[in-house]
Amino acid sequence: MRAEIEQIPDVVANFLQQSAGSIAAAAATLREKNPVMVATVARGSSDHACSYLKYAIELTLGLPVASIGPSIASIYGRSLKLDRCAAIAISQSGKSPDIVGMAQSARASGATSIAITNTAGSPLAEASDFTIDLHAGIEKSVAATKTFATSIVAGLALLAEWSGDEALGKAVATLPESLARAVACDWSEMIGALDGHNALYVLGRGPGWAIANEAALKFKETCGIQGEAYSSAEVMHGPVSIVTPGYPVLGLAARDAAEPSVADMAHKLAGQGALAFLTSDRPGAAHRLPFAATGHPITDPLSLIVSFYGFVEALARHRGLNPDAPPMLKKVTETV
Repeated sequence: MRAEIEQIPDVVANFLQQSAGSIAAAAATLREKNPVMVATVARGSSDHACSYLKYAIELTLGLPVASIGPSIASIYGRSLKLDRCAAIAISQSGKSPDIVGMAQSARASGATSIAITNTAGSPLAEASDFTIDLHAGIEKSVAATKTFATSIVAGLALLAEWSGDEALGKAVATLPESLARAVACDWSEMIGALDGHNALYVLGRGPGWAIANEAALKFKETCGIQGEAYSSAEVMHGPVSIVTPGYPVLGLAARDAAEPSVADMAHKLAGQGALAFLTSDRPGAAHRLPFAATGHPITDPLSLIVSFYGFVEALARHRGLNPDAPPMLKKVTETV
């Protein structure tokens, strides 16, 4: 897992070079067809990547994005009216029958279907109009890191080309450098601070909320910690009641319009006794964690998960666990 985290900047650079043609082709069709909505299909970490792209697409293009449950096609056998839509399916293996089935259904209903996968010849690729290959190489660790980060980069690169947003395109092009700095961020002060704790909150908002969900999953996968992700706007609607003195909180604040919301909530919880850590320079009671700013509000949350990955891998080893092979999990999960 550690080796794959360190590969992320180079993998992203290679992806941007190798997949430029497929991104341009898919973007050209999207501009031509001008969809009224985007549907996403994924599970697990890939679904968190889709959540990230939901915010990115809505903020950049003003198009609504909806996550479709794969069971609509695979279990319930229902087709959806997607003839004026785009459908983006993300799967590292491209093999899960329910993801493939929903992608097939979306294409049959008339959607422009795009697969983002690390397996170019997979069933998902065959079920889609366009395939964007991650070119990430074999990922041996059960916990996805380089494929997750590159899946988001793939979606953002497609969005930049589709929208013609030059600032976003420039930020995506410089992500290899930004993510190299993110890999180098040291969050080790949080490792010992979590000794004796087996539950915590991860806060985020907007694209950062998608990243918070991915972080919460990785706490579960690699460390056996009950991590739960909440929007900083939702945590006061009930969940705050279990934040007792010393309860850990990780606030993943990006350099975007939601930064004050996430930072202020982390500081508020710290002021009430929580053990809060925060990726922001906004002053307050929470402990500051270093971050690698990317220079663009849409790409900035991505660097946070890359820094987090290095931390959570070290945390697992600190706890005597093997982050490469978590119990009861396998690399490729095929659901119906």
